[in-house]
Amino acid sequence: MTVDTNKTTGPADTPPAGPEAIKAIPVRHYGRYVSAVVAIALFVAIVYAFAQGNINWSAVPDYFFDDRIITGVWKTLLLTVLSMVIGIVGGILLAVMRLSRNPVTSTIAWFYIWFFRGTPVLVQLVVWFNLGLVFTYINLGPIYKDYWSSFMTPLLTALLGLGLNEAAYMAEICRAGLLSVDEGQTEASQALGMSHGRTLRRIVIPQAMRVIVPPTGNEVVNMLKTTSLVSVVQYPELFRYAQDIGQVSGAPVEMYFLAAAWYLILTSILSVGQYYIERYYARGSSRTLPPTPFQKIKANMLSLSGYRR
Repeated sequence: MTVDTNKTTGPADTPPAGPEAIKAIPVRHYGRYVSAVVAIALFVAIVYAFAQGNINWSAVPDYFFDDRIITGVWKTLLLTVLSMVIGIVGGILLAVMRLSRNPVTSTIAWFYIWFFRGTPVLVQLVVWFNLGLVFTYINLGPIYKDYWSSFMTPLLTALLGLGLNEAAYMAEICRAGLLSVDEGQTEASQALGMSHGRTLRRIVIPQAMRVIVPPTGNEVVNMLKTTSLVSVVQYPELFRYAQDIGQVSGAPVEMYFLAAAWYLILTSILSVGQYYIERYYARGSSRTLPPTPFQKIKANMLSLSGYRR
């Protein structure tokens, strides 16, 4: 029996055609276009309104690096750092007291947090500044004795008003961070014979930092802006110097814009530092760390160059 090798294949021998490729048509979001146009129009209208206003914009660069403004910037940073140190140290102490099984220390910490969180920081500054009307002098026995007006300087008033108020907020932040650590960590360290204080320093606090750092960074930025309130207690900082220059130069609104620009610069720098600190403490919790701003810029540049090729 012979086989015909010249036999042509028919339609039945062709493989079946695959499914037809789906052509995806993107959905048009007309609402996005409308909202973008409205936002741009509002922005242009605001810029145009300020451009037409009676504002001497040339006064801003003239006084931007004035010696008084630079002095105010340094005093603002100094006050921010010192107030945050008081707030962080006091907050950690209050958080430990709040979590203590001792009802006396726990109640004291709760009352402190309730009082300072429940009253405005401006009211606290004014109260500290006017306590000289209540107490004629301060008497600490053989340690220190002086008139209250000489003791309560504007700097001390600002530190007490800002630092003690910040301690109440930092106490809740630290308490949340300490509670985020699994209790098994504490039990394991105690089983190894570690004391309570050493357990906090070596085991609990390092793990709690991942939760504590982000809101603490926000508190630092907020503290930098809150320092503008100490002008009411006669402490010269950025906002107070800007006010003084505005009254003398006859450009008060322009000096307010100048102070706002400096606050934006300082808060932006602090925000960048906060990002890198959060990235540092996230090393043990996430497999891949988020890219830094420089890495994002580099990736975007490479993608653009590859697209052009």
